[in-house]
Amino acid sequence: MNANFRTYSLSVQLYHECSNLKLPHHLKDQLLRASSSIALNLAEGRGKRTPKDQRRFFDIAFGSVREVQSVLDLANAKDDIVILADKTAAHLYKLIQFLS
Repeated sequence: MNANFRTYSLSVQLYHECSNLKLPHHLKDQLLRASSSIALNLAEGRGKRTPKDQRRFFDIAFGSVREVQSVLDLANAKDDIVILADKTAAHLYKLIQFLS
């Protein structure tokens, strides 16, 4: 379904990387909810018919990317996952700009 949707693929990869991190329970829970929200909102937005509806879900996903980045910052996460989060944010930003 979303195999050719690069931003979605990055978000799934980010979720899997986040799930492997060792963090305090409250941060891990927030990180997993936010990272799963990215992929879920991208998938739902992709299923919408109008660019306006798509953008609404992609904007929500972008907010979740920023939340993931904040948790990673609080946790002093290593560079690899931070770079992946930044790459996902950049792809999503371009997608939103395309729909504007």
